[in-house]
Amino acid sequence: MKLILIRHGKTAANDLHLYCGKTDIGLSDNGIKELENIKYALDITGMRVMTSGKKRCEQTLLLLFGDVPHESDPAFCEMDFGAFEMRSYEEMKNDEDYIAWISGDNEKNVAPGGESGEIMQKRVFEGLDRLLIDGRDTLLVTHGGVIAAVMSRLFPGENKNRYEWQPAPGGGYEADTEKRTYEALTPINSDK
Repeated sequence: MKLILIRHGKTAANDLHLYCGKTDIGLSDNGIKELENIKYALDITGMRVMTSGKKRCEQTLLLLFGDVPHESDPAFCEMDFGAFEMRSYEEMKNDEDYIAWISGDNEKNVAPGGESGEIMQKRVFEGLDRLLIDGRDTLLVTHGGVIAAVMSRLFPGENKNRYEWQPAPGGGYEADTEKRTYEALTPINSDK
């Protein structure tokens, strides 16, 4: 099965270094401009096309591939940062709850009112299992943390942590789940 994973383009939260998971925000003007200037040499004809359903992913799909029929699955949403949503390190660096969360194992530590890395990964892996059982070639426009979780599960022999797998906004991977191979997506500059 071919699995193409693309991270949504930049949002204001990316530009401002804010934790943004469950918040449904769109792309920033800068993020739109960046995506308008890249193309991928990908043939998605006949592929199952999916997003997390979040506005930033829907916009990215539209900018990169046009108005193609697709599905959404909330299993592929970014981690829910709970009380830390849409806040920055600078804003919270003296917040006791935030200090406790980042000082410990944030794979296990649950953000107040949100998720831990483990909870998010479990949700993502359940969605991934459904895709793998279905077996159709799939394009998934999703979030950095989701892509990192999927790649760390599919390619554990790479010995990378989740954060090392996270692509830049608009970036991603093309994986062959049967051959156990992958490559980073390389954009082609457009003529726009």
